[in-house]
Amino acid sequence: MAARAPGHRWKRLASLLPFVFFVVPLLLAAQAVRENTGIIDMDGERFPPEDPHEKAEWAFARFHYDLDYEFGRFRFQRWAADYPKSDRQFVVGVRRLTRVQARTKEHVIDAKDDELYDWPWLYVEDAGAWVLEPEQAARLREYLLRGGFFMVDDSHGDYEWATLLAGIRMIFPDRPVEDLENSDEILHVVYDLGDRVQIPGTRYIWGHRPYTPDSAVPKWRAIRDDRGRIMVAICHNSDVGDAWEWADSPNYPERAASLAYRIGINYIIYGMTH
Repeated sequence: MAARAPGHRWKRLASLLPFVFFVVPLLLAAQAVRENTGIIDMDGERFPPEDPHEKAEWAFARFHYDLDYEFGRFRFQRWAADYPKSDRQFVVGVRRLTRVQARTKEHVIDAKDDELYDWPWLYVEDAGAWVLEPEQAARLREYLLRGGFFMVDDSHGDYEWATLLAGIRMIFPDRPVEDLENSDEILHVVYDLGDRVQIPGTRYIWGHRPYTPDSAVPKWRAIRDDRGRIMVAICHNSDVGDAWEWADSPNYPERAASLAYRIGINYIIYGMTH
C-alpha cells in the first residue's frame, strides 16, 4: 500500500488540473471586477454592448456615490446593486410601454463629475449607504434647483433612513421631506398609483430575510422646490430596482414587478415634464 500511495496522490492532483487552469482564472477575474469596479452582475447574465452615443429623448442615468468603510469593506459598492440588469430591463419596459425614445444603454454618473448637469434624470440606489462631501452636496443642490430629478430607491428601516436623510440635509438643510398624498400629480401623470404596495427585494423573498417593524411599511416621499415641483422622489422600505431586475423571473411576484414599472415610468414622465 505504501508503494502505491504516491501514484494515487498524483492521480488526485491530476484530476484537479482542469479546475486550476480553467475555473481558478475565472474566479480571479470575477474578483478583479469586484475589486476594481464594485459592479457585480447579480445573476450572471450579460448584455450585449450598446452604442453609448445613441441619440434618444431619455436615458437611464445611475448615480455613483462614495461609501464609508462600514459599507465598502467587502468591496461591494451598494450604488451598483442590481446593475446593469435592472437598468437595462427597465429601459426595455419603458420602450415597450411608452412612446418615450429611451436609450438602450444606461449611464453611470460620478458624484464628483460636472457631467452631472447633462443628465436631467438620475436614479440613486440604496442611499441608505451613501456618503457625501460638502462640495458634492453643493453640486447636487445646484443640479436639482436647475431642474434635475432624483429617484431614490432601496433604503430600509430607521438606520438606513437616517443615513439617507443625513445626505439629504447636506443638500437641502431646510427643505421638508413629505409623504406623498394619493392626489399628488406624480402618482397619476401616466398610471394611477393609488394602490402602492410594498415592492420587496429578493433578499426578503428568496433569502427569507424578515421585515423588521421599521421596514415593513412602504413610504413614498418627496422634496419640492419653491414652485412645488418634486425634485427628489424617495421609495423607502421598497426595492423598485430589484423588481426591474427580476421582472423576467417567474418566481418574482408579478404584482410588485408591474407596480415597479409603473412607478418608474411615472417618475420619468414627471421628471422630464416638470
